[in-house]
Amino acid sequence: MNTSLRTLGIALALSILPATALHAQVSVGIQIGLPGVQIGVNMPSYPTLVAVPGYPVYYDPQASANYFFYDGLYWVYTDDNWYASSWYNGPWELTSRDYVPLFVLRIPVRYYRHPPSYFSGWRADAPPRWDEHWGRDWAQRRPGWDRWDRRKTPAAAPLPRYQQKYPGDRYPHAVEQQRTIRSEHDRYVPREAVSRQHLKAPAPVLQRRAEPDARPDSRREPARIGPRSDNERRSNDRPSQRQPSKNDRSVQACEPGSPGCRAAPPSRKEPGRKPKDDEHNRGRN
Repeated sequence: MNTSLRTLGIALALSILPATALHAQVSVGIQIGLPGVQIGVNMPSYPTLVAVPGYPVYYDPQASANYFFYDGLYWVYTDDNWYASSWYNGPWELTSRDYVPLFVLRIPVRYYRHPPSYFSGWRADAPPRWDEHWGRDWAQRRPGWDRWDRRKTPAAAPLPRYQQKYPGDRYPHAVEQQRTIRSEHDRYVPREAVSRQHLKAPAPVLQRRAEPDARPDSRREPARIGPRSDNERRSNDRPSQRQPSKNDRSVQACEPGSPGCRAAPPSRKEPGRKPKDDEHNRGRN
C-alpha cells in the first residue's frame, strides 16, 4: 500500500512540474510564442530606466531580461532576436536585425542583464560582436555599425512617464488604445525610420535657414498670395498720384505771369524751329 501511494505521488509531481515551469517562465522572463506571434515581457509596473553613459539609450538594471529604451520604443533582446514595443509591457513585435537602430546595437555588453553564453569573453565596455556573430553578409549590409562621431551623439528621447499611470490591471493591451493614450500625452517625434513606422508618427521637419534679403529696402510689403480684389485692381491700374518735383521734366507748363510759375523746358526740339541765335541775329537786322 505504501509503495502504491509513493508511486502515485511521484506521478502527480511529474504531471505538475511542466505547468510550474511554464508559470515561472511567464512571470519572470519572456513568453515564447509561435513564429509570427507577438511575445511579451511580464512587467507588472513601469520599469526602472537608467541612462547608459554616453549613449542615447536607457536600460533597466532590475529587469530579468535585456531590456532597453531608445527613440520612443522599448527594446528586448532574447533568443538572438530583437523585439520592440511602444509600451513597457508589449505587445512585442519581432524586428529584423537589419533594421534594429544602430545605437541599440552599440549598447555595451555590461548593460545586458541576461547576456547569452556567446557573449562570454567579449569586452564589457564595447558592443557585442554582431559582425562576428551574425556573419559577413550582415556586416556588409550594415557597414560601420560600431563606429560613429561621439561628439555628434544625439540626445536621448524623453521617457514616456505617462505610462506610469497604467500598472497591472490598468495596462492597455490593445494597440489602438495605446496609440490613443500616446497621442494625448506624447509629442515626441522619433528620429529613426523604424520607430516612426512602429509609432505611426510623421517624419521630423527640418528647419531651413532663412535666406538674406537681397533688396536694400527691408520695409517692403510682403508678396501678395492669391487673386486681387476689385478695389486693389482698380487702385493698381490707376495712374500714380505722386507729387512732382521741381526738376521733373514731366511737369506741365503753367500760365505765364502767374505767381511761382516757371515754364518747363521743352523735352525735345520741335521740328522746323530755328535756333535762338538765328532769331536774335535776324531781329538786329
